[in-house]
Amino acid sequence: MSENRTSDSPSSDRTTVRRHKERGNYDRSVLYEILDEGFLCHIGFREGDTTYVLPTGYVRVDDALYVHGAAANHMLTVLGSATQACVTVTLLDGLVLARANFHHSMNYRSAVIFSTGNKVEDSEEKLQAMNALVEHIVPGRTSDARPPSVEEVRATLVVRLPIEEFSAKIRVGPPVDEEEDYDLPIWAGVIPLQMTSSRPVADPRLIAGLDVPGYAADYPARGRASTTTALPELRDRA
Repeated sequence: MSENRTSDSPSSDRTTVRRHKERGNYDRSVLYEILDEGFLCHIGFREGDTTYVLPTGYVRVDDALYVHGAAANHMLTVLGSATQACVTVTLLDGLVLARANFHHSMNYRSAVIFSTGNKVEDSEEKLQAMNALVEHIVPGRTSDARPPSVEEVRATLVVRLPIEEFSAKIRVGPPVDEEEDYDLPIWAGVIPLQMTSSRPVADPRLIAGLDVPGYAADYPARGRASTTTALPELRDRA
């Protein structure tokens, strides 16, 4: 990374936004806002002659992403051996309905990160990453649920993906039509979208008399109108 790089500059040639470059954003704080609101990413990696793109949950802690799963997990095993990966996160904020089919679009915030995976060997870092992921997805849950046992930590493969090479791309605003189409009698605008939860469904084997905890009953919406919850310590248009 160049020493004279600013928050307005891409971290590398391959993270430079070329199509609709006015939507590109290279500010780390903007990237972190996107990452902290989402919790599902897609990771692309190559093994032999095959390229994979697989979904998984993640958590950001400082300047790294953590993902984890079973010790025998194929993707994590490959990533943990210092394999290069491309991580993407997309937040869909709205459907953009233009007057012409050709100009329909979506409002979104997306992130692309190129990184090299590192298998986490330290048991304390593994445990903290496992707890951070649960807390990221369901804030408040780690103070309620049974913590991982030594055996469970040992059976879990945790991979750290440093955030060094990245870019964000963001579209906001109304549709952009051909000038002559603005007089057409066709409704145009944006249908805002955000992820919201439904009423929690109790496990049929739940002990009688247990109330739904507040963090489940009032699970926060995630979207432009929602508030991002802080993580626990581990440390335009057209």
